[in-house]
Amino acid sequence: MIDDSPTPPDRVDVVLPCLDEAAALPWVLSRIPRHWRAIVVDNGSTDRSAEIARAHGAHVVTEPRRGFGAACHAGLTAATADVVCFCDCDASLDPALLPRLVAPLTDGTADLVLGRRRPTTFRAWPPHARLAGLELARLIRRRTGLRLHDLGPMRAARRAGLVALDLTDRRSGYPLQMVVRAADAGWRVQETDVPYHPRTGRSKVTGTWRGTWQAVRDMRRVLDEPPTAAAAHDGGAAR
Repeated sequence: MIDDSPTPPDRVDVVLPCLDEAAALPWVLSRIPRHWRAIVVDNGSTDRSAEIARAHGAHVVTEPRRGFGAACHAGLTAATADVVCFCDCDASLDPALLPRLVAPLTDGTADLVLGRRRPTTFRAWPPHARLAGLELARLIRRRTGLRLHDLGPMRAARRAGLVALDLTDRRSGYPLQMVVRAADAGWRVQETDVPYHPRTGRSKVTGTWRGTWQAVRDMRRVLDEPPTAAAAHDGGAAR
């Protein structure tokens, strides 16, 4: 089959929030598309994550304030490319698939593209995390009208538009706040399937009931937020 999808930009910044991912980083960084820049945000690692990331050519940013959102936003702040992608760096998702998410941005059919996770094995996605994801999708639909199936951590959007969303959550609610504020601003949000593999190492959030419950609490707080003034007057992502 001939791939007739639009050619992705030569330069894209890929934000990789990182907390003790030394074992996964070599594979993850080897899968970053050529000429794209990996921005590894070290969020307090106690292993050799930062050292390994630099050795593999990544731009390393240090974010001492703990929190998934804090790490993601530090990466967004450090980004300079027109298009920014986000991806976990635990080897559960393949960064080589990111051009699939960027293509709808470049052909003008979407403003925010999310990777819908499709587990490759039962252990790739613990039952409690999957159930939490289904409930979250239902709440997102009720809050925004978006018929999403998954709040996937792999995503792509234009940097200027993301900055204009003025994201404030610095914990587990960051990816949800991005989607909610994008919807409030009239962005076209799209999903595309991506394989989801068992992660390397132990999950810091959804690997335990306690971590999942904390994430749900963070996300409920985001869902209770009223639309921001900026979102109410924005007609879509910067294009």
